[in-house]
Amino acid sequence: MGHAAVPRFAAAAATALLLGACGGNDAQGPAADPACAPYAQYQGHRGRTVSVSSSIRDVEADKLTHSWEAFQTCTGITIDYTGSADFEATLPAEVAAGRSPDLAFFPQPGLLAEMVATGKLKPAGKAVAANVDKYFSADWKRYGSVGEVLYGAPIDANVKSFVWYSPKYFAEHGYTVPQTWADLLALSDRIAATGVKPWCAGIESGGATGWPVTDWLEDVLLRTSGPDVYDQWVEHRIPFDDPRVVAALDKVGDILRNPKYVNGGYGGVDSIATTAFQEGGLPILQHTCVLHRQASFYTNWWPANATVAEDGDIYAFYLPPIDPSAGRPVLGAGVFAAAFADRPEVQAVAAFLATPEFADNRARNGGVVSANRELDKSLLNTPIEKLSATILADDKITFRFDGSDMMPGTVGAGTFWTGMTDWIKGADTATVLHRIETTWPA
Repeated sequence: MGHAAVPRFAAAAATALLLGACGGNDAQGPAADPACAPYAQYQGHRGRTVSVSSSIRDVEADKLTHSWEAFQTCTGITIDYTGSADFEATLPAEVAAGRSPDLAFFPQPGLLAEMVATGKLKPAGKAVAANVDKYFSADWKRYGSVGEVLYGAPIDANVKSFVWYSPKYFAEHGYTVPQTWADLLALSDRIAATGVKPWCAGIESGGATGWPVTDWLEDVLLRTSGPDVYDQWVEHRIPFDDPRVVAALDKVGDILRNPKYVNGGYGGVDSIATTAFQEGGLPILQHTCVLHRQASFYTNWWPANATVAEDGDIYAFYLPPIDPSAGRPVLGAGVFAAAFADRPEVQAVAAFLATPEFADNRARNGGVVSANRELDKSLLNTPIEKLSATILADDKITFRFDGSDMMPGTVGAGTFWTGMTDWIKGADTATVLHRIETTWPA
């Protein structure tokens, strides 16, 4: 494999064996076990604790923490993890109060930049920077940097331009996957004519309520105005309420605010605001809705007995283009690990998170892919994960990082979320976007 001095585990069974074999209290300690060889470079910190905070919770958090169990066993470092629905709101307050976690996982580069501005976040250590240079593209390094300084290492990635559906239901009703936006709306009309609401959605997410609508807007803006206009908007080189953005949000409203289309399985349009995002697409399995736009990580929320496959109970298709001249855009995002402390054990954990070993461990646990170039794709568990990894590595697609995540935290993780919640409740498009524009930091 060439990327590490020791081989990665061949299968998940090896991790289970390691956890059993390394648990003893023999004179040499767990680190002496051959199965701990991948973690040899992180030794010397046994008995230390590293606190980690992020917005990853519930089932996703279980899979995340399982991904570093072997690291903890072999190194003796305890990773004290906290996942919170209000992470984006509470982290700045915690940092200001002098209660920073050792490591934070940032879903928003904009929030990362805000923390850099406090002077509390540490630049990436040498080992972290070396791993990022070795295993990630220049774009992914840029997303974790502020100015020319790297702060955050990418720890996962996702594709957001997906529409979930039931292949079995499509086959039973003679529906085909739409290839254009016009096809998508025609399919929606056809489904609505049967008495079934074609779309279901949920945007409730604690302190982050509203974020799924920001994804909708960004995906549509990429498809109507192209990547250049998208970049100008994200960087505030054009106003937040530019007419092209207003038009894009109105196009989103053609679906999300259309009472003939939503909210299958839950109620009317207003139910979108109170439906948890984790539950938003589940009515597809009860056939009370048919379509749900959500990211690749939504794999985590389907029941264990639902088959995710091209001919299964559930699968996803690429959100179709609107203007062919805009190319084949893909919206995506990721999470970046950055440190508020430079203690050796903190740097050891941070360096490990930027390795193929960690990416492979996460792949084994399912629901997450990585932009790590040496991710072993054979470990990915579902067709959606494999499709996402293929898309992320495809030079022919036009990839853009989630816009709200790139914006200043007060907007991207603040007024943009609350504004989209107001909009889904019926507020005027232009008025909402203008209000967000007035909150952009000078």
